[in-house]
Amino acid sequence: MAHENISQVIESSPFIQKHSALLRIWHWVTFLILSGSMITVLIISTMLNPRANIALVQNQLKGKGVAVSEEQAFAVSHEYEDKMWEVHKLLGFGLAFLLASRLLIELVQPREEKIRSRIKNAIILFKLNDKNKVEYRHYVYVKRMYLLFYLILLLMALTGLGLAFGRELGFPRQIHNLLKTVHSLFQYFMYAFVFLHLCGVIIAENSKIKGIVSGMINGN
Repeated sequence: MAHENISQVIESSPFIQKHSALLRIWHWVTFLILSGSMITVLIISTMLNPRANIALVQNQLKGKGVAVSEEQAFAVSHEYEDKMWEVHKLLGFGLAFLLASRLLIELVQPREEKIRSRIKNAIILFKLNDKNKVEYRHYVYVKRMYLLFYLILLLMALTGLGLAFGRELGFPRQIHNLLKTVHSLFQYFMYAFVFLHLCGVIIAENSKIKGIVSGMINGN
């Protein structure tokens, strides 16, 4: 039986795999919410940066015959930043929910589609020494990247929830600042993963490993 399973794994490219409907839905919803979360950070750090908009607020009000100080203009521009952070917070709750739901999906996945099974198959492939050795090694690295993604997503979710509910939980300022630092740091790892993931898919679709995107849509 074990020999048959190994044969099924290596008879075609290991990158061509089936995905259940639940996993496909989870993947695309996660993609949309994660993209929205990153876009909100981009908007906050550019167009809605309070310091950068002080002069804009002053000039707009001056044109209406109202003069305000820098402190007053900052309060106005900061309010828009706060509103966008609220959107970011809601998207963060969505990501935390998706992470929890991913654990539940794993419990009901077919055995061959479980992460544990695919990692086991990846290890089996890594030990093989044939003409496809380079492709098998690449496959193992990809699986490790996915595990790293889940770990980063977990840390982002936990630190984000800590920032959202820290006041209610009585966290001191030092803990709040630590959570903010860790949350901000790991966002760059998330950006890097998304970039590498998209590049990898584009490269694969333009090589012999085709059908990854369509497979994540129709499951075949």
